[in-house]
Amino acid sequence: MQLSDFFAPGAISLELRGSNKDEILAELVGLLGLDDVARDSLLRMLLRREALGSTGVGRGIAIPHCRSPVVGRLRLAYGHRRDGVEFQTMDALPAHDFFLIVAPPLEVSNQYLPVLGKIAQFAKEPDVPERLAALRSPEEFFRLLGEKGV
Repeated sequence: MQLSDFFAPGAISLELRGSNKDEILAELVGLLGLDDVARDSLLRMLLRREALGSTGVGRGIAIPHCRSPVVGRLRLAYGHRRDGVEFQTMDALPAHDFFLIVAPPLEVSNQYLPVLGKIAQFAKEPDVPERLAALRSPEEFFRLLGEKGV
């Protein structure tokens, strides 16, 4: 299982524009290409999840995630914002890199937690924040994932 298997074309944005957590989450949800009703439902679920505790893991990285019936299979999106935003991260620093994970309520393959774990491990790699900041294309993003074996 490779993370790249869960990204649809267009689910990567290296130029997020949101200036706060809610706007960033809305942009990430928009990358999944859902209809308006599904997009609104998913955004509400993510905001509820964030109210329980921030998914900002530190080092400029956040991993917002939830289960939702608006998707039929596990989906990922990635976004980068050069100027970080407040995301109540564990280290209290702004977040620049956002990995969105959305999975259906019931998964036969149960990939949700393993994918979350892979992204968390990837985020701990010493050079990852700098490498993510230097990305210029989605192809470079996928090359980095491959290089790191995730």
